[in-house]
Amino acid sequence: MRDKILVARLLPQEFIDQMKQFAEVDVWDSELEPMPREEFLKRSKEATVVITTLSEKIDQSFFDSATNVKGVVNLAVGYDNIDLELAKSKGVIVTNTPDVLTETTAELGFTLMLTAARRIVEAVEYVKDGKWQSWGPYLLAGQDIHGSTVGVYGMGSIGEAFARRLKGFNCNVLYHNRSRKEKAEQELGVTYKSMDDLLTESDFVVCTAPLTEETKGKFNKETFSKMKSSAIFVNIGRGGHVIESDLIEAIKQNEIRGAALDVVENEPIANDHPFLNMDEIIVVPHIGSSSIETRNNMVQLCVDNAEKIINGDSPITPVNK
Repeated sequence: MRDKILVARLLPQEFIDQMKQFAEVDVWDSELEPMPREEFLKRSKEATVVITTLSEKIDQSFFDSATNVKGVVNLAVGYDNIDLELAKSKGVIVTNTPDVLTETTAELGFTLMLTAARRIVEAVEYVKDGKWQSWGPYLLAGQDIHGSTVGVYGMGSIGEAFARRLKGFNCNVLYHNRSRKEKAEQELGVTYKSMDDLLTESDFVVCTAPLTEETKGKFNKETFSKMKSSAIFVNIGRGGHVIESDLIEAIKQNEIRGAALDVVENEPIANDHPFLNMDEIIVVPHIGSSSIETRNNMVQLCVDNAEKIINGDSPITPVNK
């Protein structure tokens, strides 16, 4: 009997055809709609490998159902949807897709910062709404990024890629991380700061950190109160880093100027979420790594990891070795 791969989202046919060379493949028929939980559990029962997204929770109920599973291949860098300790106890390999999306995600974060600083979304809507009837010296005036101080929370590979982009804008780049990154300091000219100093000194605060118990809810009422009233917060990490009600209140009370978010706590965002009625907040639908080339590289890495696991070889990017 052939090994079986369950793919939780519709992927380009070229990748499905690759997997069919070494396994039976069961593919969910939608790219945008997640597989219903019960359907996912049912179809994972005979799977040797499951290719998941952040929407699929890998927990006790999954392992109770997927008794034949040998590998969980996550189409993401993050893996907060997976109980790693439980997977380890079951002897199940977990992989992710690091490195291939670093530059693209940093690029999106930089785009968000520029967009928020120069009020691009407001400007587009201003024109579309027919309001552009004359010119004024401070019409939709924004903030300069060049020469500004940018604080990066989380100096991993994405944080470093973000910092590299700031060099061309002559920015003063600060960072806070759970450990010093002396190599990054030397190569990129970034300066390590305490969290409080980063918050009080930065014109822009950018979160690129992974979501952990330590970082969960890190940006809250206390954090925002320490930032400049002119500061803009950018989040390309995880929505769980932010206490959203505190962010809303901080903007309403003019404690910070605004925010640009690729991620929110509950995705997709609800249509009645307060963020969507605030000009000071930009929300995009978790597209940090969404370029065609990068997505193809991510999927190819998943295919290669799945093949390695099925063949009994060491995967390319294991999370739990």
